[in-house]
Amino acid sequence: MSAPPALQIREANAHLAAVHRRVAELEARLDAAERTVHAQAERLALHDQQLRAALDELGRAKDREIATLQEQLMTSEATVHSLQATVHQRDELIRQLQPRAELLQDICRHRPPLAGLLDALAEAERLGPLPASDPGHPPPGGPGPPLDNSTGEEADRDHLQPAVFGTTV
Repeated sequence: MSAPPALQIREANAHLAAVHRRVAELEARLDAAERTVHAQAERLALHDQQLRAALDELGRAKDREIATLQEQLMTSEATVHSLQATVHQRDELIRQLQPRAELLQDICRHRPPLAGLLDALAEAERLGPLPASDPGHPPPGGPGPPLDNSTGEEADRDHLQPAVFGTTV
């Protein structure tokens, strides 16, 4: 066998140099891609860590809010029970006072006639007792002679004790 011609060797060397450059270029691109992937992985891991921290904080905030709302609910329920007890007590008081209120309404309905009666009694009291007079001569407008169905004792009693009007109120 004979040695390859110089031209073939040069072409083969040029081809090997081109392949070597292409390998170096591809290795550089691979290295850059690996750095990019590694940087992206670090960013994703950091972002994932931040999201997990935010999610954990949201969970704690949710738990705090639930605890606050449960406390408010318990306070509100206690207030409702207290108000219901107050309403029950007031209803009981109203039930107890209802007959008295009805009595006062009845008294108020009877007040005008009673006021008139009290005024008349006060006027009679102001006039005072009748002056002592001779039983044989009754005062004008006073008691007259005994009626037919009278026993006469009432007339004697009227002359013995003059009528006096008064009130007890």
